[in-house]
Amino acid sequence: MTPLFELDHVEQRYDERLVLSLSKLKIFKGEILALVGPSGAGKSTLLRLLNFLESPSTGQIHFDNQLVSPSLSIEQRRRVTMVFQNPTLLKRTVIQNLQFGLGLRGKKATEIELNESLSAVGLEKLGNQMAQKLSAGEAQRAALARALILEPDVLLLDEPTANLDPQNVKLIEQIITEANRSKQTTIVIVTHNIFQAKRIAHRTALLMNGRLVEVAPTETFFNEPKEKETAVFIRGDFIY
Repeated sequence: MTPLFELDHVEQRYDERLVLSLSKLKIFKGEILALVGPSGAGKSTLLRLLNFLESPSTGQIHFDNQLVSPSLSIEQRRRVTMVFQNPTLLKRTVIQNLQFGLGLRGKKATEIELNESLSAVGLEKLGNQMAQKLSAGEAQRAALARALILEPDVLLLDEPTANLDPQNVKLIEQIITEANRSKQTTIVIVTHNIFQAKRIAHRTALLMNGRLVEVAPTETFFNEPKEKETAVFIRGDFIY
């Protein structure tokens, strides 16, 4: 497998507080990697580093063999996009939200492409609906469509199904796995739902107290964990 991201002795501090300390981590092209762990473990901080929103306090990150630095080109940065737990949609129609990101890049989708994007997330009948009138699940699917129409190489997801009903959870998981299957999109998903990680991830990584406890193929991670902390976490013995 070919690494897309390589993190080497990366630390992130906020003032004097160490929130993330990773000696080594590779994220491979075309995989779905689930990041699990308790709140405050450093998962969202890691996503921000991968999305180039922050620079590490120490250490190096390489993206597709290129050192990530302030001089990293806009073309490289645009290969990665992120969907947050509570996405912010513009006060426009769903279709106009999809068109916005493309417009910033000097691109324009055809009506067929827009309709296909809406259909892929089950919103084909809501293209002209104002985004603010969507339900929470519909809004999250609209945010996913807005991200995927950009055709990113990497999609970062921060708790995309938190507080959603089972039907929307199922739909969003299907969208994620289809994007990975059909476009070979590399996906990194933060989730507190270990069952979600088991369903969709190729590999699963456990973060605790800012450090990487274990990362392994998902079946191995859940059925044959190497670390005691992983086994305890899977059993749900920790209280968060």
